[in-house]
Amino acid sequence: MSEAARPVPFKITDPERIPTQRYFDEAFYQAEVDHLWPHVWQMACRLEQIPEVGDWIEYSNLGKSVLIVRTKNGVKAFHNACRHRGVPLNEGAGHGNCKGKGFICPFHGWRWNMDGENTFVYGKHLFTERQLEGEDLALKPCRVETWGGSAFINHDDNAPSLHDTLGPVLGRLSAHGQEGQRAEWCFATHLPANWKIAMEAFMEGYHVMRTHPQLQHAVPALYNSMYGYDTGGIGDPINPDMTKEQNVAAQLRNLELLSEGMAGMVHAKEIEIARQVSADILPDDPEQMMMMWFGTVQHLISTQLKERGEDVPDLNTVCQTDPVNAVEFLFPHYFLLPFFTSTSAYRIRPTGPESCFFEIWSLTHFAPGTEPAPVMEPTILPYDSQEFPPIPRQDYSNIPIQQQGLHATGFDFMRLSAEKEGLISNYQRIIDGHLEGKDPKKLAEATQTLGGNFDGPILDYNF
Repeated sequence: MSEAARPVPFKITDPERIPTQRYFDEAFYQAEVDHLWPHVWQMACRLEQIPEVGDWIEYSNLGKSVLIVRTKNGVKAFHNACRHRGVPLNEGAGHGNCKGKGFICPFHGWRWNMDGENTFVYGKHLFTERQLEGEDLALKPCRVETWGGSAFINHDDNAPSLHDTLGPVLGRLSAHGQEGQRAEWCFATHLPANWKIAMEAFMEGYHVMRTHPQLQHAVPALYNSMYGYDTGGIGDPINPDMTKEQNVAAQLRNLELLSEGMAGMVHAKEIEIARQVSADILPDDPEQMMMMWFGTVQHLISTQLKERGEDVPDLNTVCQTDPVNAVEFLFPHYFLLPFFTSTSAYRIRPTGPESCFFEIWSLTHFAPGTEPAPVMEPTILPYDSQEFPPIPRQDYSNIPIQQQGLHATGFDFMRLSAEKEGLISNYQRIIDGHLEGKDPKKLAEATQTLGGNFDGPILDYNF
């Protein structure tokens, strides 16, 4: 597609101002369906969901269904349609194993094996020879690449690779042990909000003071230093007279709140280890004290979990060699929130101009032989359910009402901070590039800049 070949409704012309119609307009939503989602890498499944040869799982988004299969030669993916009359082959199931019988069409009984090869056509003599040629009759493959314990699919055979699209952030996350993690649980909900509204709630930490006050109250110095001291009476002030013991207690409470709030961000086993560090061993200088405390906690977590048989990295080393942010966004719809050796993960899929499906995973490492059964399906809850962990529950209280506010008369655009809310502007303008039909290579280069851009500035793009 040549540059500027397609007009973009409500295109961003001022990077600090995002037109509100992009979050509810039918024409803009349809442009995304037609020109964004068919060309991007989508996180399709966790690899532990398909551990054995023949295991498969369905991934669907916007009416397109793909079967991801573990074969003898690695993970493959196929577009989910019988080559006879187009009936989906999963017969209503979300996962299964096709090693024995293969995929069987529920309409006329045609069959395919795990490699997508046709193995049976009922009444073969009824068809002309050209209708049954091997390659033409095989299931249509879908591009699939694996990284970070997940399989990613792309409907575009000519799109840049996953690594060429997302860039160095994948290597940094891998260094932090992303590959070896498994899901402990997965929750999901249907949100009455555009998928981008749901995502943008996690593209900056500027909202912590008001939305997650328990975190700001625990360590006000941390959040005030990042977002300013003009708290207006909302946030807690810094107490310069805190003792070493009080400072350590505050930091430990912050970790406990992150664990209670998200589980995967800071795991209970890591809290248990962090409690072992006594303030007595720390220097008196507040800055040096907290650096030494944090470094000691990371060292103990790494060594003790390794002693338990978990394949975790040396945290103090990788924090220097491969630093990652508290939130890393993998365009277009997947988030990873790493902290120590565990991770929270978010995936958001659109279900309409003003609705989306939001999933949350808690990921961590396990010693061999202690792994839990794979989490095959999420526990689906109402978005206001008290069963959600506190942090997403607080975010879900904002997202639906923000969607309503977008329709207010006179509210024409989001007003972004060029310094802290740049990620929102940056990914939105990359969406515009896809909708316009810009050069995929240049779009991939721009997409790489989203890695490490949490709480980051607005960037200039040349695509």
